Amino acid sequence: MDQDTFPDRRRRLLAAVILAAATFAGCVSKPMQAVPGPARTSLAPTGTLRIAVYPGSPTSLVEQAPPEAMRGVSVDLGRSLAGRLGVRGQISVYPRQAEALAALQRGDADFMITNATAERARVVDFAQPLVDLELGVLVLPSARVSAVERLDQAGVTVGVSQGSSSERVLGERFKQSKLRTFSTLDAARASLVAGEIDAFATNKGILFEMAERAPGAHVLDGRWGSEHLAPAIPKGREAGLAYLRVFTEEVRANGELGRAVQRAGLRGTIPAQ
Repeated sequence: MDQDTFPDRRRRLLAAVILAAATFAGCVSKPMQAVPGPARTSLAPTGTLRIAVYPGSPTSLVEQAPPEAMRGVSVDLGRSLAGRLGVRGQISVYPRQAEALAALQRGDADFMITNATAERARVVDFAQPLVDLELGVLVLPSARVSAVERLDQAGVTVGVSQGSSSERVLGERFKQSKLRTFSTLDAARASLVAGEIDAFATNKGILFEMAERAPGAHVLDGRWGSEHLAPAIPKGREAGLAYLRVFTEEVRANGELGRAVQRAGLRGTIPAQ
């Protein structure tokens, strides 16, 4: 027998194994799609992707810090999108969510992640939701509100963020409780600790962050609704919106979304509906 037969067989077997592994990897790992030129121009018309964020929320910006230390779902996914586009990502911090959304509406910002309500969809365009987030209530041990179902009762004052979807929804829903709006989350937390409001209502991602800085405060079990967190861009950028939908599917499938959620410490998430 030719003494080279067995080495040849081993080489052919090894080649077959490598080919099969490569084929399998191609089936389970879908490569990122190339960004069409019109989509890049549409999403970052200035050559920079301006990412609108506001402090205090893991969905946006956990806390202001040097740019390299910033974290939040909008921060991480915005930078990821900028990397795909091949442009610089610029983090633009606004005091409140309403102001970040207004900047997006004016075209002064290019990207943010926020609650995709029907009202907001009239002024900005959304891709499909990334994840849903429970809406809850933060209280102190001495609060008169002991359950989410008992939020609407006479003599109770509930805090909400000014210009938020919580303000609109609870304002329509409440028959007995009173709403008090706050321009910042820090102001709301201080008012809760001082006993000036009985509860504060918003998404649980924000509430758990606030609870860590308000001694004795805790998030009630249950929920009074949910938010559908989705990437948003200004109106009129159809080519960009088409690619944003591709981007959203990619980050959900490849684990980037999960890593951004974990790094931001976002809690209270539920599967997107």
